[in-house]
Amino acid sequence: MERGSCEAGHIAVPGIAKFYPCLKTSQRVQTASFPLAEILGAFYPNADLIGRNVKKALQYGIVGTGAVGGYYGLKLLWAGCRVCFLARSDYDHIRRHGLKMTSPEGTRISKPVDVYGNPKDMPRCDVALVTLKATSNHLLPRLLRPLVKPGALIVLLQNGIGHEDAVARAFPRCRVAAGLAFLCSTKIGPGHIRHLDYGAVTLAPFSRSATAKTRAPRILRSVAADLRRAGVPARILPDLLLARWKKLVWNIPFNGLSVVHRALTDRLIRDPALRCEVIALMQEVVRGARAMGRRIPPSFVRKMLRDTERMEPYRTSMKVDYDRGRPMEVEAIFGNPLRMARAAGVELPRLAALYRKLKKLNARKTGP
Repeated sequence: MERGSCEAGHIAVPGIAKFYPCLKTSQRVQTASFPLAEILGAFYPNADLIGRNVKKALQYGIVGTGAVGGYYGLKLLWAGCRVCFLARSDYDHIRRHGLKMTSPEGTRISKPVDVYGNPKDMPRCDVALVTLKATSNHLLPRLLRPLVKPGALIVLLQNGIGHEDAVARAFPRCRVAAGLAFLCSTKIGPGHIRHLDYGAVTLAPFSRSATAKTRAPRILRSVAADLRRAGVPARILPDLLLARWKKLVWNIPFNGLSVVHRALTDRLIRDPALRCEVIALMQEVVRGARAMGRRIPPSFVRKMLRDTERMEPYRTSMKVDYDRGRPMEVEAIFGNPLRMARAAGVELPRLAALYRKLKKLNARKTGP
């Protein structure tokens, strides 16, 4: 290597080799060459992340800056990732005052943040994290088309089941994955997220084959790695359908019963009669998954119960929507899995009864 030249991501430092003979040196001059991250590592504890970002960092776009998108977007941003946010009602507030997160560790504010009110104004993204409610999925073609690069990854970090196929058809040049968050987080004001508990994410690549266990593309593995670096427990499951049904084991009983009984999670798990309802619904979800050729072991149900016992009292996202008069994700969380099980020849009577109650409540709250 000639003096003044360097490899990509490296720095050439003349004269330093005699002090550090272990460094890679030129044959012609006493010049050391080593990755920029190693220089930065002397001053910054996250030098591995800095070095990676110097070479190539994914551009993330958070589509929906609410309780879920705000939480994961801020975690990625604080870990050094490039993140931009799409906001709607509180765009002006976030632009002026930034994003705030209150958690058991304290309150932290990021100001300014790269926030936009129109996806046409946003930088083109390598990864779009869609955290809108599934009731807004009809807007996704318009929101995502100006935002995603060809070959980008679209992660649907949403409740329910049956979202990915429509997005994959609308964006045939992009990769699509499911994201399943086990997170207790609420938006308590404009640009203000309150994180109560948990936060793990499961990612699963989409395939149109209902039986396929799909190998995760490199970009999805990079997203999982970024999340882990941000302090978010993240893993990849090769079977998207199984991942979605496992999330329903918690979502169906706790979201649905929290609305019907006007209860937080602590009452649902500790009241003996309500706990029996929770367990019966969980068992029906397991039956529905089995009808789709997916086995959920009893140990998983027990884990969901234990996790909820340890959880801070939590008002579920569906209860929040109901209390605020917003449309609930009734079809995504209840109607779609019920229809899938019926198509496979399996009836789920408790789920069907809960679905009917929630449809009536949804219609009463939101109108025709």
